[in-house]
Amino acid sequence: MATFTSSLPDDLLEKLANEAKNLHIPKNKLIEKALTMYLQELKKARYAKSFRRASEDKDVMAMAEEGMADYFEMLQKHDTE
Repeated sequence: MATFTSSLPDDLLEKLANEAKNLHIPKNKLIEKALTMYLQELKKARYAKSFRRASEDKDVMAMAEEGMADYFEMLQKHDTE
């Protein structure tokens, strides 16, 4: 594991210390968890943005609709078997 040194505003550092104390975990573990969650949210936001962008693309929507029609057809065949 690498070591990372950073500066934080005094009020944020105080909030960090208080939360870490309340949760009975070291400050670095709280920072690690918070950063992990934040990075996951950024990734989700990128995915959502790409899906929104795709939903505005007529060619992508046509392919999706075609795929859904094929999927529906497969479901109907499966139900009759």
